[in-house]
Amino acid sequence: MIERIDAHHHLWRYDPKEYGWINAEMNMLARDFLPQDLERESRKSGIAGTVAVQARQSLQETKWLLELAGQSALIRGVVGWADIRSDLFGRQLDKLRGEKKLKGLRHVVQDEPDGNFLNGTAFNRGIALLEMSGLIYDILIFERQLPTAIQFVDRHPNQKFVLDHIAKPRIREKMMEPWKGRIAKLARRENVYCKISGMVTEANWKDWTINDLRPYFDVVMQAFGPARMMAGSDWPVCLLASTNERWFRTLEELTAQLSANEKALIFGGVATDVYQLKESERG
Repeated sequence: MIERIDAHHHLWRYDPKEYGWINAEMNMLARDFLPQDLERESRKSGIAGTVAVQARQSLQETKWLLELAGQSALIRGVVGWADIRSDLFGRQLDKLRGEKKLKGLRHVVQDEPDGNFLNGTAFNRGIALLEMSGLIYDILIFERQLPTAIQFVDRHPNQKFVLDHIAKPRIREKMMEPWKGRIAKLARRENVYCKISGMVTEANWKDWTINDLRPYFDVVMQAFGPARMMAGSDWPVCLLASTNERWFRTLEELTAQLSANEKALIFGGVATDVYQLKESERG
């Protein structure tokens, strides 16, 4: 039986200097979110394992997440951060590769002012090293950055990529294009997988409905198919618009017409395979 996996969540000890992206509108996130909180939320939704993802660009945070994962049977993997552009990245990677629960790396490309960031020489040199390590790279972008992301992916046909939050389409504005066409184009690259996560915070936080989300879900379902999709909560960020429990109920409804095997892929099978997660793995 395939276990249910939350393929995308965060943890943090809140410090306003470290988490400057948490503004006054996001005040409910301005507190600690720790493994005991995660365990309580995961039980409500029948989650057996999770993937913790970086929330600030710091090696210190990556090491902290790995320490927490080493003490937890629930946290099966970590997508951390390292300075992929650095001349020292190879050395950093060598040190990190000994961490069994490190499954991938991510950079907050959505916040980079350089629209051509993903095509940078130093960054791509680092991704080539990442490919040799066998680690995943999570792509965090806004929908407007999809054309550059496609060029970036094409540079690394043997690297596995996971697209976070379906590339953050403009759900609040009910805009489908050009996101829809660009997603279809990206999905033709078979080394790219897609997380069904982060959708509620791209919708209207206070009054979104499943009907606001369904057209976007249908697009990625058609583009990627269940064999390249994985469910993630984006907890605790999702709390701005939804409880963790409500999000997973919504996802159950969105996938209601799929077969049991297809749902098993989305709710755990794909994440387990792509991130090479092991049952109750410690350390």
